[in-house]
Amino acid sequence: MIVGAGPTGLTLARELQRRGVPFRIVEKEESPFTGSRGKGIQPRTQEILDDLGLITQFQKHGGDYPELLIHLPGGGEMRQRMDEPHDPTPPVPYPNLLMVPQWRTSSLLAEGIPIEYGTGLSAFTQDTAGVHVTLDTGETVTCRYLVGADGGRSTVRQRLGVPFEGETHETERLFIADVRIDDLDRGNWHIWPGAAARSLRLGLCPLPGTDDFQLTAPPTDQSVEELVASVDPSLKVTHVGWTSHFRANIRMVARYRAGNVFLAGDAAHVHSPAGGQGLNTGIQDAWNLGWKLATGDDPLLDTYEAERLPVAADVLGITTRLHQRHVDGEADAMRRTDPELRQLSLTYRGGPLAAEHRVTPGLIRAGDRAPDGLLPDGRRIFDLLRGPHATLLALGWDGDLPFEPAHRISDPATMEAYDVREPTLFLVRPDDYIGCATTDPADISAYRTLIGQ
Repeated sequence: MIVGAGPTGLTLARELQRRGVPFRIVEKEESPFTGSRGKGIQPRTQEILDDLGLITQFQKHGGDYPELLIHLPGGGEMRQRMDEPHDPTPPVPYPNLLMVPQWRTSSLLAEGIPIEYGTGLSAFTQDTAGVHVTLDTGETVTCRYLVGADGGRSTVRQRLGVPFEGETHETERLFIADVRIDDLDRGNWHIWPGAAARSLRLGLCPLPGTDDFQLTAPPTDQSVEELVASVDPSLKVTHVGWTSHFRANIRMVARYRAGNVFLAGDAAHVHSPAGGQGLNTGIQDAWNLGWKLATGDDPLLDTYEAERLPVAADVLGITTRLHQRHVDGEADAMRRTDPELRQLSLTYRGGPLAAEHRVTPGLIRAGDRAPDGLLPDGRRIFDLLRGPHATLLALGWDGDLPFEPAHRISDPATMEAYDVREPTLFLVRPDDYIGCATTDPADISAYRTLIGQ
């Protein structure tokens, strides 16, 4: 049972669906979410979408982040980029942030998923027979596992009694709205600074694949129309859609699992939107949890918390630092050049599923993301990995292959991308992280047992 049909819950549902695992996904809201909210899809999340067969659709409806056009007091203008564009390479095919409004992300993930709208969770208990869930429709159902992907106000987390540790910055608020405006250039993200140096008065970001702008501004008593007219009377608001009042909430749980109940996404961690990390971290929670749930293996399920909790803590630190730069009015507060934000360097090294057996490993090690690469026959490494299976990559290997599917790879470019210095076996987990790296086939056989493959 998945509670919550946002990007986290929907990613989990898709992963279970393609594995043939029976599930139900319930959403207390009567209809799909309609706002832009989290709009940045990081490179690592794009790789997940590639594996799910959705990346082309996201690219079709999304777009690059536009250049900032800062309208200075007195009529001057200044241009700035959040980050310089990066060229794709064989190991990193999706190097740039992709802008997709959250409602569209949810819509694309939801295609073919049987969501039960207007159905929430009211209570649950668990014992050796399973998790006994009471829905607010009055229905009771027993499931093997329950996953709370129901947001920052998670009912599952509250009923579980897991503290949501951290703080809420009540004075640090932001007004957000989806609006349509005639005659405003959609090639730029428009920023009007406030009266105080380096403060924000109004931001209008064009949302790809729509006619909307995402409006951001400090809390105000003005209407949206009055607020926009106050910076440029020639701009006419023709439609106001979703609106929200954001307050800085920086919190996370101390555990992701209690018995057969799991927490994921905003139910487990909430961030400042600075850096575009929250939605992405939630999707990656689901990506980590899905294949483990499918095995039904209890020790393997324990690794979900062991791997994801440290990641959430690190991400919380990054977003908090970025948020503070905005609060402090730093001149480069909008810059997003830190490579960690792309989440390609996220690693599970040293974790319970990272089996690095080489005496002198290279730069790519067990626990790391498996790099992509273009093979001589025109296929990509990601083509070999795509799907719910684990995959053996045998680089420079002439011996027997102890696992299927397995692929012998000897081209120099891929050997270089994986920094291989001797014949090496990489067993890539179903979530496309390197689980085992070794020169001994016996290590692969042992690792297969560990991950239930």
